[in-house]
Amino acid sequence: MKELNLEIITPSKQAFSGKVKSITIPGTAGSFQVLFNHAPLLSTFEIGKVKIEDLDGKEIEFATSGGTVEVNENKILLLADSLETKEEINIERAKQAYDRAKDRLSNRGKDIDAIRAEGALARAINRLKFTGTSF
Repeated sequence: MKELNLEIITPSKQAFSGKVKSITIPGTAGSFQVLFNHAPLLSTFEIGKVKIEDLDGKEIEFATSGGTVEVNENKILLLADSLETKEEINIERAKQAYDRAKDRLSNRGKDIDAIRAEGALARAINRLKFTGTSF
């Protein structure tokens, strides 16, 4: 069977370890899929959705805030800044983060770190979209 060995690690946990058919990653230049015998690759990835197809054809999805991926000889190591399933996302907290970031960006002062606020807004939007929550 054509399979990949996948390991996903975040700063707080080993989020996934096992054999899969494919993984789709939100690359910096657009999403890309890794299949059996993919060319060696070292890349960063952005805020978005990671989608795994396991050996039974079941899809597993995660929201991520970016990271780094290495592909070599059908082994994938994904180092994610964060990785959450829909069930792990606290929707109320994501809405609060969205509101806070929007407020900081609309009331910019010299004490506001705009780049940090824009990143927080992007992460909150990703979480809310991922869960199908309107904002």
